[in-house]
This record gives sequence, C-alpha cells and structure tokens, in this order.
Amino acid sequence: MRFEGDVVFITGAASGIGRATAEQCAAEGATVIVTDVDTPGGEEAVERIEDSGGDAEFHELDVTDEEAFADAIDATVAEYGLDVLVNNAGTGHPPAYVEDTDASVRDYVIDVNLHGVWNGCHAALPALKEQGSGAIVNVGSLASLLGFPKQSVYALTKGAVLNFTRTVAAEAGPKGVRANTVCPGVTETPLGEQFLATQDDPEAARESMAEEYPMKRLGQPEEIADAICFLASEEASFITGHGLVADGGYSVW
Repeated sequence: MRFEGDVVFITGAASGIGRATAEQCAAEGATVIVTDVDTPGGEEAVERIEDSGGDAEFHELDVTDEEAFADAIDATVAEYGLDVLVNNAGTGHPPAYVEDTDASVRDYVIDVNLHGVWNGCHAALPALKEQGSGAIVNVGSLASLLGFPKQSVYALTKGAVLNFTRTVAAEAGPKGVRANTVCPGVTETPLGEQFLATQDDPEAARESMAEEYPMKRLGQPEEIADAICFLASEEASFITGHGLVADGGYSVW
C-alpha cells in the first residue's frame, strides 16, 4: 500500500475532497489526522475510516489560526511523526465584480484560502526538512490558472497558492521535501453546492456548467483525491513545484 506506515495530516477533511482524500489515504495504510472547523463532520469522517479498518484521529482546527495550526502539527509530530501535509481547507464567495466585493468578504477568503496554506507550510516544513523527506499537497483550483468573472478574490487566493507552492518546492527540494498543487475543476462538494445555490436555477446551472466540460460532467471528490494521493505518494517522487490540473478537460477549450 502506498502510505503504509505514513502519517498524513489533512485540513478541511470533514467533507468533500478532504474527506475523500482522508478515506483513500487510510485505505492505503496511512494514519490520518483529520482536521476541520466542522467537529461533527470531522468525527464522522474518523468513524467512517475506523469502521473500514483504518486509523484516524480528529482535531478541530481553524486554519486561519497560526498558533493553533502550529500546535496541531507539533502534537502530530511528537506523537506520530509526519510524512504528508494536505492543505485542502478552502472557501468561496458569492459572485460579484471586483468593485462590488465587500472588504470583509475579501479578507475572509484571503484568510482561509491563502493564510491557511501559509500557516500549514510554515508549521510543517521544519519537521519535514529535519527528517529529510515528506510531501506537501496544496489544493488550488482552475482559478489558479484561469480568470473567472465575479470570482476575483477566489482567483486571487488560488493563483497565489500555486505560485507559493512553487516557491516552497524550490526551497524545500534540497532537503528532500516535495510540494505540489492540485488544480480541480468544479467538483461536486459542499463548496460546489454553495456556489450553485447562488444561481437563480441551481440545477440548470449545474447542467449548463457540465456542458462546458469535454467530459460533460462535473468532478467527483474521489477523483480529486486520486490526484492528491498520487502527488503525495512515492509514485510522484520526481515531481515537485507542479500544478496538476484535474478538470475533465475544461482548460483545453
């Protein structure tokens, strides 16, 4: 199994892509540290993993809290060690033009999507560098690469995540640590549902959006988890600083 004996720390793992990644890593032998602000969802994720014979532990964590993130990483390292960090936690915002976007919305999205990734890398890199191995996978978006009207703050943060990951890869590579980004297209997760709910007709919007993809459907959390697990594993041992696009072909148009 790809993660036999490894410890994988995942943020935003109570649902969606994070939960799918946690379940897959556990199924492949990892001890998974499930973290989220959603305590019931996180505890349910751990229960599902344990019921399937895997090992997991839940920690409530707000990724915007730098001190709390550092404490969670330090506790994990002290008790289990650390091999993989998946910075998955993220948020979106209601569609709005730049000039119509409220500063409070801007600041919140930046705090979660950008500061959260920074806090995770800042906390984990010392331990990973010291042991001379490890992998970081940050979850970006198609908005890391493309511009989408009325999604300015989301694009701002996800574009920064991709370039930040490249910098981490350049810095940490000599110490044996890899860093990559997964850039999903629209995926059927709670966050995706929140976006669709802002549309006048959510179901019509879903169908219309699916038609924009060559594969004529939206992504599934398990498909993005596959990409994350690949980059986190030794199968990607010579891949670092990369943005892996998993978008059902949307970006080929």
